[in-house]
Amino acid sequence: MNGMREGRVAATAGLSVDGWMSAARRIDSPNVDDRPAGEAISLVVVHAISLPPAQFGSDDIAHFFTNSLDPNAHPYFSGISTLRVSAHFLIRRDGELIQFVSCLRRAWHAGESSWNGRERCNDFSIGIELEGCDELPFEEAQYLRLIDLVQSLRASYPIAAVVGHSDIAPGRKTDPGQCFDWQRLAALGTMLVRAH
Repeated sequence: MNGMREGRVAATAGLSVDGWMSAARRIDSPNVDDRPAGEAISLVVVHAISLPPAQFGSDDIAHFFTNSLDPNAHPYFSGISTLRVSAHFLIRRDGELIQFVSCLRRAWHAGESSWNGRERCNDFSIGIELEGCDELPFEEAQYLRLIDLVQSLRASYPIAAVVGHSDIAPGRKTDPGQCFDWQRLAALGTMLVRAH
């Protein structure tokens, strides 16, 4: 598997000064803009996405984040192909890391959202999508890559919390879902990950 060695994901290299992770495959998304001036990056938001729903392994997520999703390729796509969304990172089922947006810029991943009384979470967060869905467990390689990625982000930014999309948009979003094992992130420290 790509990036795998003896059941472990190869270490994620650090971020460059322009906010790109050298270990990630880079696919630029046009769905990005500037963060507010002086805004610190203090939150990581974990999402889950699969296109088509509950199906894995295609390039449809990358097509979605780059506005090139074919609305005729699957019935579900006709309803989402005109949406303009992105995330900073995608972690595939095998642990492959793809980056769509520089961490220094604002990806369009959170939508209407709030965390600890602050609105507009896109302004101060990094969005990490896991290839998956609410109904199926995530892979070991994904947890290993996620932990490594968050540790790298913490080395560069004042990350105070790691939360799910459902935590910042309750009632509107359910991801990463009940199958996501928050206990797997214990290596990040109990003060960092929100209790679930």
